[in-house]
Amino acid sequence: MMNEWPERLVLVGAGKMGAAMAAGWLAGGLAASSLTILEPNPSDEIAGLAASRGGALHTAAPTPPDVLALAVKPQSLDAVAPQIAPLAGERTLVLSILAGKTIANLRARLPGARAVVRAMPNTPAAIGRGVTAAFASAAVTPEQRLWTEWLLGAVGAFHWLDDEAAIEAVTAISGGGPAYVFALTEALAAAAVSLGLPADLAMSLARGTVEGAGELMRREPGTPPSVLRGNVTSPGGTTAAALAVLQGNDGIDALMARAAAAARARAGEMAG
Repeated sequence: MMNEWPERLVLVGAGKMGAAMAAGWLAGGLAASSLTILEPNPSDEIAGLAASRGGALHTAAPTPPDVLALAVKPQSLDAVAPQIAPLAGERTLVLSILAGKTIANLRARLPGARAVVRAMPNTPAAIGRGVTAAFASAAVTPEQRLWTEWLLGAVGAFHWLDDEAAIEAVTAISGGGPAYVFALTEALAAAAVSLGLPADLAMSLARGTVEGAGELMRREPGTPPSVLRGNVTSPGGTTAAALAVLQGNDGIDALMARAAAAARARAGEMAG
């Protein structure tokens, strides 16, 4: 019988995403005594989490753990790599959520790393509603794959990828997707203001609409978004008039495709 949780897990970096994952792991059943957090400048939130659950919060590296989870900013990898390289033992699973950093890139900076999983979660992980996709190197064992599924599944939906290159597309879609939805909310509120509504009412309507639409999709997982859209759209009506603009030749489909392509290209640039 394989262990559900690793006995020793070291989390390097405890910003918003790292803190969200740590909270999800502890809530999901990871023993606080199994978790060590390496964060030189811990927020009050992560310090409180460690104190309340009994987890260890350090700035110095302990011995190689079962899992080494990397949640630092991608641009910080070169600076922290020499400090954490001794933690990547030959039996350690390196679990990285660093955007744009390939498995080859990670191994070059952590020479002892063998089993590496590259993952891309998103910020709703902070409320247990994230979505994560990951790719595993050939050296990842069945037990390490299960650890990955439990660790990343603790903060939302989880998917395996068959091709590491697909991570860049995931980064462009679900990784950055929450920001796109927030931008849509801002744009909807601005449109309401342009139609003469007060700013506070405009934002309330925009937020409530986006929240409600998202919840409707969640509660009807078997109903395609196209059907949900059709349920709101009467032929020749007001919504149809708006959609004719949004879905025109230069509309939202083409705009989103260009935006996603730009994000994927930037992820590729960051892989160096």
